[in-house]
Amino acid sequence: MTPLRTVQVLGGGSAGSSAHVRSLAAGLVARGVRVTVCAPAELDRAYDYGGAGAHHVPVPRRTDPAALAALRGACAGADVVHAHGLHAAVRTALAIGGLRVPLVVTWHTRAHAEGPRGRLLRLMERRAVRAAAVVLGASSELVDRARARGARDARLAPVAVPAPHAVTDAENKARAELGAVDRPLLMAVGSLVPDQGYDLLLDAAAGWRGLDPMPLLTIAGEGRERARLQRRIEDEELPVQLVGRRDDISALLAAADIAVLASRWEARSVLAQEALRLGVPLVATAVGAIPELVGDAAELVPHGDAAALSGAVTRLLADPGRRRSLAAAGRAQASTWPTEDQTIAQILSVYDELCQTRRPR
Repeated sequence: MTPLRTVQVLGGGSAGSSAHVRSLAAGLVARGVRVTVCAPAELDRAYDYGGAGAHHVPVPRRTDPAALAALRGACAGADVVHAHGLHAAVRTALAIGGLRVPLVVTWHTRAHAEGPRGRLLRLMERRAVRAAAVVLGASSELVDRARARGARDARLAPVAVPAPHAVTDAENKARAELGAVDRPLLMAVGSLVPDQGYDLLLDAAAGWRGLDPMPLLTIAGEGRERARLQRRIEDEELPVQLVGRRDDISALLAAADIAVLASRWEARSVLAQEALRLGVPLVATAVGAIPELVGDAAELVPHGDAAALSGAVTRLLADPGRRRSLAAAGRAQASTWPTEDQTIAQILSVYDELCQTRRPR
């Protein structure tokens, strides 16, 4: 029996979607599926898709004829092509036109734009979902959005991210490295882009300067906003440091007193999932699928309300009992999420369903 062959396509690759594809590739290969991952070379260096047993084809983010031809060549002969994210979905739909291979699209998150860019975004969403045999949404809101854009078949598929690495004495080492041995440590993680809400976080940080000891907010991530955020931190003398992209996020989070998420919108936030799994109290904006994801296991505040965010963190720092309660509730909530095995099984069942009418199994 010829093994199933699937091609996984990534575009820019958020941390969540890139880690998900790595997990998915490893799980599918373990089940006898041949997996090709089409992704920019820098993502393969970061996530080692070859180490998961997949064949990596370096495909740039561009949508020029050469990039589309490379993607089309990689997808030729596949039983199922699976694109992750809006831009990857649009690019893949263009590349595989006429190949008669079913396309699965996973929406891990959603983009924001207004005016002409907003109209273009809606056109891209319609193009992506109408080209797909099945659209998988990481949250119920994304499923509803796909249906509104014309998806033939949209299903809820709350993807699991890999469990955080075990940490022990690495916590004390991380606190020492970050300069938070004798002061509370707050952690935020994510790309330095506007939708992550870092200006809101910096507004909140101004309210922590009067605390004794003054907490230190550490932000791990890179992005186009870094220089501007760094200037603001220095100009306003905020207790905040930017530490760039890190490979030891689990250790940094485990060392933190509180994790903070100020995004404008999130589906299944990687930071929220890792914080709750590690038992780190989380303060987050009540946006997108965050309330659905965390339940009662986090402090939620309205988006755009810096005073509410600052106040929630201040109250938690003053209440060790509440922090312990949230830590226990977080681990309990995390135990209700789908496992990696369950996520892989759900996706493999979608592939099998699509292939039943195309080839003998």
